[in-house]
Amino acid sequence: MKQPGQIVTFPFPQTDLMAGKPRPALLVTRTPGPFDDWLLCMVSSELQHAISGFDELIVPGDSDFLQSGLRQPSLLRLARLSVVSSRVLIGAIGTINPDRLVRVRQKIAEWIKSES
Repeated sequence: MKQPGQIVTFPFPQTDLMAGKPRPALLVTRTPGPFDDWLLCMVSSELQHAISGFDELIVPGDSDFLQSGLRQPSLLRLARLSVVSSRVLIGAIGTINPDRLVRVRQKIAEWIKSES
């Protein structure tokens, strides 16, 4: 069963809608309504793409690094979002801790609110 805060594998599309390779993604929240659709954010090992003060780093030594299932220091790219059906999710590899999930959701919400 899918849960917010899980790290799943998903062929995240490129911004030009070209098919992406399977990569980790964070389940941020299930969308409202009758469908089993999820808001995801991309997880990347390309740390140089971090947006300071916005994206979330997960590194060895963090309390949730081992449980995340990530193999190397990684970046939650909070501006790289997608909504997809749970049917296209390949599988869960781990989870982040609840405090980090709250922080991720707050950052995304503040970003969206600030753009209006």
